[in-house]
Amino acid sequence: MIYQRLFLVALLVVYAVLAYAATTYEAPFSYEPVGPRAFPLLLLILLAAGTVYLMIRPGQMAEENADTPLTGQVLGRLVLCVLALALFAFFFEKLGFIVSAFLFAIAMCRLYNGGWVTSVITGAVMSVAFYMLFDRVLDVPLPLGVLSGLGV
Repeated sequence: MIYQRLFLVALLVVYAVLAYAATTYEAPFSYEPVGPRAFPLLLLILLAAGTVYLMIRPGQMAEENADTPLTGQVLGRLVLCVLALALFAFFFEKLGFIVSAFLFAIAMCRLYNGGWVTSVITGAVMSVAFYMLFDRVLDVPLPLGVLSGLGV
């Protein structure tokens, strides 16, 4: 458990650096009443609160699973996860949010042994639901990419 707690402390340091960067950010324009700092700061506060909770009360873990060894399979999945995130970021504007999130969700489901049908359904529901949440409810414009002609 010591490695997990050290990792959580490192995350708190990263959150602090990101919070400092968010507070010093000055946008050349502002289209919302609270400005461009509120969303990242709120997100960082929630992440930090969850991290502190995990540090104080990590839950009941069996001793044999307290520190999972970094086997080749675990490292392979980590590398594939980072690769999937990088591809999501690369294709975000080109393909649009819905298509890139759909492909990312399928990749993550398959990475953690989800079936093909479940992965496709999960990807479709999540990508459309998150697009509607951000675009319609939170009023955060997301690129449609290849779907821009559909008028979604």
